[in-house]
Parts: sequence; C-alpha cells; structure tokens
Amino acid sequence: MVCKHLAPLEEALIGSGASVTYRGQAWSINCREWVYFDKALDVIALQSRFSFGPTVRVHENTDPKSGLERGFVCTSCHDAVMGIIRDGNEFK
Repeated sequence: MVCKHLAPLEEALIGSGASVTYRGQAWSINCREWVYFDKALDVIALQSRFSFGPTVRVHENTDPKSGLERGFVCTSCHDAVMGIIRDGNEFK
C-alpha cells in the first residue's frame, strides 16, 4: 500500500475495478512504492475529489521511449499512483 497521502486514491481505483499493472520501486532509488494502473487518470478532477495536501504533485511523463504515464507523486514519502495517458474515458 502506498503512503497515507495517496492511499485513498489507490483504494478508489482498486474499488472501481482498475487493475494494477506494476507495483514496486519504479525507476530510481528516490522512489519507494509506485503503483501503476491500467486506467487514465483525470488529474484535475482527482485533485478536487481527494483534496491532496501540499506534498502531492501531478507527475507526467510523455516520453514514448520510457513510457507514457500521468498521475500523482508524494514528494514527502516518494510514493506514486500512476495511470496511462489516453484521451477520454479517464478515472475521475
């Protein structure tokens, strides 16, 4: 389970039927637990819905060589909840 700052989002995604595609230390020692889901995340709607604190930031990688992803990173705990980048049909 990710940190307390991102746990409500992770629980909501799992509750919606989203599948975890990866869980672990993603790409550097500065990552603790990153969880990737098979859903695109509407980061604007989710920021309003979950009222994340100041340590949670939107993260987006649009480099097709290293992977397309969008989600949230906790800068305090180094955890993240990430989704795929896709237009339309996003988890809100």
